[in-house]
Amino acid sequence: MTERRHTGGEPADRTDRAHAGLRPDRPGRERRGGYRPDRPRRDYDDQPRQGSLSDLVGHLHALDNRSYAAYKAIIGHYTAPEGWVLHVDRVQPDPYAPPTRIRVEVPTGLAGLEVLGERELLSTRDRRTAVGDFLSRELHQGFKGTSLSIAAPGQEILERSCVTFLPGAEPGTWVVEVRARVSLPARGRSIQGHEASRIFGRDLTREVAAALDLTGQRAERLLAHVATLEDHRALTEAVRANGWVSFLADGSLLPRRSGVSDEPMRSSAVPLTAPDTLAASVRLPHAGMVRGTVVGPGVTLIVGGGYHGKSTLLTAIERGVYPHVPGDGRELVATVPDAVKARAADGRAVTSVDLTPFISHLPGGQDTASFTTKNASGSTSQAASLVEAVEAGASALLLDEDTSATNLLIRDARMRALVADEHEPITPLVDRVGAMARDRGVSTVLVMGGSGDYLDVADQVLLMDSYELRDATARAAAVVADLPRPVTALSAFPSPTARVPLPSPGRERRGPVRTRARGTDALTLDREDVDVSDVAGIVDPGQAEAVAYALRALLEQRFDGVSTLAECLGNLEALLDDEGLDALDEQAAFLVRPRMVDVAAAVNRFRSLAVAPVAQA
Repeated sequence: MTERRHTGGEPADRTDRAHAGLRPDRPGRERRGGYRPDRPRRDYDDQPRQGSLSDLVGHLHALDNRSYAAYKAIIGHYTAPEGWVLHVDRVQPDPYAPPTRIRVEVPTGLAGLEVLGERELLSTRDRRTAVGDFLSRELHQGFKGTSLSIAAPGQEILERSCVTFLPGAEPGTWVVEVRARVSLPARGRSIQGHEASRIFGRDLTREVAAALDLTGQRAERLLAHVATLEDHRALTEAVRANGWVSFLADGSLLPRRSGVSDEPMRSSAVPLTAPDTLAASVRLPHAGMVRGTVVGPGVTLIVGGGYHGKSTLLTAIERGVYPHVPGDGRELVATVPDAVKARAADGRAVTSVDLTPFISHLPGGQDTASFTTKNASGSTSQAASLVEAVEAGASALLLDEDTSATNLLIRDARMRALVADEHEPITPLVDRVGAMARDRGVSTVLVMGGSGDYLDVADQVLLMDSYELRDATARAAAVVADLPRPVTALSAFPSPTARVPLPSPGRERRGPVRTRARGTDALTLDREDVDVSDVAGIVDPGQAEAVAYALRALLEQRFDGVSTLAECLGNLEALLDDEGLDALDEQAAFLVRPRMVDVAAAVNRFRSLAVAPVAQA
């Protein structure tokens, strides 16, 4: 491509005139804050540029006080003296638009990165995930107080697209790619070129150099980060191999600082200690032999007085599907990765779900074998969530009575006597939970403080007493023997119907294509919002954004009216394994890898979801 450049005099065309700060339709008229005859004209162009970082700094000086749109002239790539390369991919069109997208590519052979090769820290996918997560945290901390930004990490160590690794030019070599944002400064709608030059020439250079200086204490923290992830992976594999639901190591700190902070409570937290009857030991690659509490298969009740730590224990088990950063307190808490927390969610959409295991009929004769509604009740929504989770492949369900529909959990003897079975459409979970474990291999962990009916079906009873864990299984059995109740448990749990989702009919209305997330609570696809606030497995805003892109990809590219939902999710998982998060969208820099059971939950809450009739499926 021929490079366009002008060096003074009348601008060559409308584009050059606009960049010079002149109105394109009124030649010779100065624009406020733009070109002044007493200021020397500086060379610049609007083609993608390549050069050194100092060239970019000089170019930004030349753009000072020009129209904000002239910032697009900095698109290109620039090499820093240290050897890394800055790519400016897309420039925000005005000061109020989303920030400018940049990438920094760093060959791992540069000084300060020797530990990556010496300790083979990029040799496995897990290690690259840990290194990328660590670097994203270092950069996020360093960027504070500047116009630069990168995705804010939480307490979990996750695969993130903001720091990724590309194969290098030579076999066995890697390039670290950092994806960030920069808010280009303006005064009104005029460029602040000198301030922008300081962002790139000072702030970015300083923070990249600091974060990628993996020596001394930073190298030690990196090694601890990698070791923590590898230990959690090994612990998760031990949980799977032994058929457990979860393992919680002795010394774990489960309470959090507050309801709005996921950081550990340190001042008064009671470290977890396993009762001997619940204890097992696991050997891990870095932590060595670790003793802890085993939550076994089947039905586990968590009981105890109010405010004694029941929900705290359940939340730790719930979050144990993810590894946590060193110092979190839950580093050695591991749960089967496909565990799902199910709760009541009034108003959610339900599409063609077989609710007959829990709801046999509804007033008006509405079909519960393929139940659809745009506004589910509490009990109906939770019943749907349980069936959907089993369909998506969950091997463990987590429930808390505080967030559950009471009439779906229990129906005591007096209510059974008052309301005849033929007049009660709901089969409570207490009647199905045992068969669900036996027939479908799906375990349940349930916080229950208000009803003793579940003691009849519990395989394990954990008692929380002032945040100390006790084994109350034998004591619960004695209570059942002393206070028997009529047997209501059913002998079977039917296999859920494998639904076949239909492809999206396409976008019929005009308007922008929007795929985004709002925190961890809501997704937006074009004009449709999807409420995922009850999907507990989405713990990072980047996960929610990735789920939004995954939902669009499934609807528009994968759902074919032939494959089941589980098959489509399996294909998506394989795609992410092969191509990483860029398979969802190469331009979305701040994605975090989600679990497929959480993608399934978003699909099930999409109000426009269409499913093939059972006869066709």
